[in-house]
Order: sequence, then C-alpha cells, then structure tokens
Amino acid sequence: MDTATLARFEAGRDRLASLAYRLLGSAADAEDVVQDAFLRWQAADRARVEVPEAWLTKVVTNLALDRLRSAKARRERAAGAWLPEPLLDGDPMLGPADTAEQRESVSLAVLTLLERLTPVERAVYVLREAFSHSHAEIAGILDISESASQQHAHRARRHVAARRTVNEVDRAAARRIAEAFLDAAASGRTERLVALLTDDATAISDGAGSGGRLTLLSGPERIAATLRAGYRPTPGKRRRVGGSPAIHAGVVNGCPAVIAVLDDRVVGVVVLEVRGDKVATVRGMAAPARLGRLTEGWRRGGHGDPLVGSW
Repeated sequence: MDTATLARFEAGRDRLASLAYRLLGSAADAEDVVQDAFLRWQAADRARVEVPEAWLTKVVTNLALDRLRSAKARRERAAGAWLPEPLLDGDPMLGPADTAEQRESVSLAVLTLLERLTPVERAVYVLREAFSHSHAEIAGILDISESASQQHAHRARRHVAARRTVNEVDRAAARRIAEAFLDAAASGRTERLVALLTDDATAISDGAGSGGRLTLLSGPERIAATLRAGYRPTPGKRRRVGGSPAIHAGVVNGCPAVIAVLDDRVVGVVVLEVRGDKVATVRGMAAPARLGRLTEGWRRGGHGDPLVGSW
C-alpha cells in the first residue's frame, strides 16, 4: 500500500472508530472492527472504489453488524454482564459532537437503550443521528430500501425519545455534581445521598470487577445505603485495588463522573446521569476490561487536582 493510500485511511480512522463504537458500545471491539476494515482496504481493488469514505463506512458498519448478530455477542449481551465501555471526555472515539443528537448518541444511557433495538435499527439510528447520512446513503450502506431506512429510523427515535431524560453538563458543572455526590457518599449519612437522587433513581454496577452479572438497584434509600457502604474505605478494599487511589471528578460519555486513579491507572469509575438537578442513574464500573481505554485517555489528557488525594 502506497503512502497516500495509507494516509487516506488514517485520516478517517477516528470517524470509523467512532461509528463502530456507537454500534457496538465497546472501544475494544470498535478497534478490532477498524483493523479488520483496514485489512479489507489493503486487499481491495482500490481503483474501483469511487468514494473511499463511503466504501469504508459501509465496510465498518457491516463488520459491526456481523459482530452484533454473532452467537457469541448474543450470549454475552444476554448474560446480564454487559455495559457500554466508558470513554473520557476528549477521546476521539466519541466522534462528532456538534449537535445535541450527536452528543446524546454516545451517552451511556443511549448506548444502553440501543441494545434493545435490532442491529439494523441501531445502525440506521447511528448513521442518521450521529453522522447525518441521508436515507438514500443509509439504504446503500445497509442494502435496504429508503422507505425501510425511514421506518427503522422512526422506530429507533421513538424508542430512544421515550426513555431519554439525561441533561448535558459542562466540565465545571460536572465537577460540582461529582464533588457533591462524593461528599454525600463519604459522609456516612444516607439522607444526604437520598437528597441527591431522583425518586425513581436506579444504580447499575459490574460487581467491582468480579466479571459476574450486573448488580441492579432501584430506589434512593436502597441506592444510598449501598453507596455509603461502598465508599467507606477499608483495608480489604484497598488490597483489592492495590493501594489507596486518588478520587477525581471528570466527564465520561458526556456525564459527570467520579474516577478512582491509582498509579496513573483508572481502577474504578462511577458515571452519574443527571435529570434536572438530581442524579437519576448511577453506573459503577471496576472491571479492568472495561477501563483500558479510559486509562489510556486519562494518561494522555490533563486533569485537575483530585477531590480526595488518598482514599
């Protein structure tokens, strides 16, 4: 492959990775799909490729759909241990963020909602809402009719719109929310946490990296009691993570987050989805397989002083 052809692929790599991530909810899987697309680009008769960007978009989309339809993916996602992989603010895999629809399409809330769509509905939603493709373009990418693309888009938008409630926040607001949440969780007083949560709040945890099924909680009192216990430092918890991490505030997939960092490695993250002025959903992740890309982003990016220097 000549230098110019390689450069053309690399120029679109971040866009392709962002597309694959939105379709799959996994940064690791997205990277694999983009690498597979590169191999196909390398082997293709490129003289017959009229619009390389369109050709690569179609290849990546269909490779991602093949993964979503695979028996392995269906087993993993049905086993109750699937969560979207979190990405730190500024990660190029988050992709286009010029519109509210683009920013929303990469939130953990929407990535989770997309799991309930068929693979084709998910692809149409992502291509239309996040990448602004026309229905004619989507029809060509997915080998469906334009009317079918419109119908899939309508069903997907209706499904997402019926359940989305998350507010957008900036860095300053995210830090204030994360700090208030951490102060309440560490205070030992459940009433402070209850006051921060909506009446219908939910919490989801990956079991502190145990690799088992997700832990699901509902109701502010129950969530507050669990969080109060979880944020109480103990020698056993410190042994499990290998020391006393610093606790930072950050923005993850567009939401405020509390990030635990030890030796420049993210060992846990709690992502807070905000509705109005309260927290509606708490997502906690500590499985190392989910935190690799987040750690890479943490090491690359600048970050302020920790909320807690040593937990």
